[in-house]
Order: sequence, then structure tokens, then C-alpha cells
Amino acid sequence: MTILLHSIEIASKYVSSKVRAAGIFNLYGLQGETNVQGEEVKKLDVIANVAFIESLKRCQKVCAMASEENEEPILLSTCSGKYVAVFDPLDGSSNIDVNISIGTIFGIYRRKDSSAKPSVEDILQPGTSLIAAGYVMYGSATLLVLSTGGPVNCFTLDPSTGEFIITHSDIRMKDQHSIYSINEGNSRYSHEAIAKYVQAVKFEKEKPYSLRYVGSMVADVHRTLIYGGVFLYPADKSAKSGKLRLLYEANPMAFLMEKAGGMGSTGTQRILEIVPTSVHQRTGVILGSKLNVLEVEEYFKKYPVA
Repeated sequence: MTILLHSIEIASKYVSSKVRAAGIFNLYGLQGETNVQGEEVKKLDVIANVAFIESLKRCQKVCAMASEENEEPILLSTCSGKYVAVFDPLDGSSNIDVNISIGTIFGIYRRKDSSAKPSVEDILQPGTSLIAAGYVMYGSATLLVLSTGGPVNCFTLDPSTGEFIITHSDIRMKDQHSIYSINEGNSRYSHEAIAKYVQAVKFEKEKPYSLRYVGSMVADVHRTLIYGGVFLYPADKSAKSGKLRLLYEANPMAFLMEKAGGMGSTGTQRILEIVPTSVHQRTGVILGSKLNVLEVEEYFKKYPVA
């Protein structure tokens, strides 16, 4: 596991250097392709994807991988390692060209059967089987937030030494906070439960909640983890299964939230208990402080989705 995590560290340092030099070396803009999600691929998407795949291959501890940018899982039949890695190599890439914080999200599983050849079944595991998860945020500083099943710790990359230094130990979330994070531009498609919840926090609370929304999942979740509150990217009438990917976005973030004392829910179900049926499966996502998420779940009970 130490070797595996070191390979993630190496890749994240490389990506961090490319993000910071993107303007200088013309790494902004589109690659001219679309990925399996139907999204336009940015140049840095490709760089980050290759960096994480190659670094994880070379560590020889990972026999199966799933990336947002690859339609099919990567199965290394000659590898004798016992781990599986799932990742979004560059989350929030639509914000690359305007220098907003972006990031990498990853999760680590043990293979179901290390004596058999790697298969997609090794990848399709519920979040309850995660043994480690984290994200790297490339912002004003490069941060690595990680849990290996215990406390959630945050490490900051020291550019003078090239090393990650622990700066936040055993992060614990507030039970409740008056910040909500949602793309209200999608309001016309919202299910009644979300529409009523947003209405309530804006107009029915003694003190209205503050809206904070970056549009980069890593940045929005990091703020929620540190300050508390709730991040919402729910399923709606236009995206009935949700927009965010279960395996390599929702599960790792829900894992971190729970380890820090928060919650991860679809509104009606614990995210980590969903059994995936496909590598790029989508889900609605509600993450944050325990009482905030429970409050949203109450709205789903009161206004069930038809």
C-alpha cells in the first residue's frame, strides 16, 4: 500500500507542475476529442490520465484500474499485485482555462480474488469495500487529502522540497453549518425535494444559508470538508441517474466524508452501499455535515421522487 500511495504522490506532483505551467506551455484548451462521458477532452485531461495510469502500472501493485477518461477498464494480466485503483485524473477540467482549482479523485480496493486473472468484477465493488481514498487539489497550494480507513489527513506540497507535508491532522467535520453548495442554474430540472430544500435554506431559516459554489467537485467538497455544510449534485429530471460517477467520484468523496464524521447520500440511500453494475455508472450526490445531509434526506421522504 505504501508503494501504491507513493505512485499516486509521484503522479500528482507531475500533474501539479503541468497545471501550474499550463499557460506558459500552451496546455490550455481542447485536445480535439470527446471521452466516454461525451465530454470534450482538455489537453491537461490527457496528460493527467497518462500520468496516473503509467505511475500506477510501474508500482506493480495495481492489477486493475478504471479511469473517467477510458471507456474500458485497464486490466494488467501479468501483474501479481492485489489492489484496484479507480480515479478521475482531472476533475473540474472545464475550469482549467480560467485558473480555478481542479483536482484528482481516487479510490483503492483490494482485489476480490488475487489468485485469478484481473477482471471487471474486481473493480465493480461498493464503496463499503474501499480501503483508501483521497483527492489532490491543484489550487493556490497543492493539497493531498487522504484516508486509509482511519483519520482523514491533509498534506500540502512544499514546492521548495517537492515533498508533501502534513498540515491538517484528523480532520473532523462540524455536525452542521449554514453553507449549501449547488448549481442553481439547474433549478428548472430539480425534483421537488431539492427545490423545497433550497427554498427553505434561503427563505425559511432564521438566518439564511450562504451559497458557495465553485463548479469543481474537488474544490467544493474540500470547502465542505473543512468548513462544514452540504454539497449537492443530485439526480434531477434531466439527469435521472445523476451526473457524477459512482466509482471514482462519489464513492471516494463519501468515504472521506464519513471518516471525517460527515455523510454521503443520494437523498434516499447511503452512497457507499450502492453496488455498481458498470464502470461509469452515475449517481446523485449529497455530501456534508451529518445534520445537513439528514435534513436533505427528510425532504426526500416528504417529497418522494415519482
